[in-house]
Amino acid sequence: MAERKDKKKVIGEPMTDEQVRVFLNGEPEAGVDADFHVLLRAYRSLRIEDFERFLAFFREQGRNLSATDPQGRSLDQVIATHGTGAAFIEALEKARSKG
Repeated sequence: MAERKDKKKVIGEPMTDEQVRVFLNGEPEAGVDADFHVLLRAYRSLRIEDFERFLAFFREQGRNLSATDPQGRSLDQVIATHGTGAAFIEALEKARSKG
């Protein structure tokens, strides 16, 4: 079936604040810090621009930007080896410096 020409693609369109705030919620698996869980989920799902906005909302809630996974690694440490991780690490560092 051919794609309709009048149908607009939504990939890459800016997210609203409400859509970004959805990533503040989520139930982690047993033994996983809730703050780490939502940080990782946001990193995996959001573009850098939206991730930066997410971090501001995260901080407003007084949540832990240095939360760790069960192995004791912060999000920075987990994503340090990812090709696109540098911009996200910089955003995390900037968000921490505001506190």
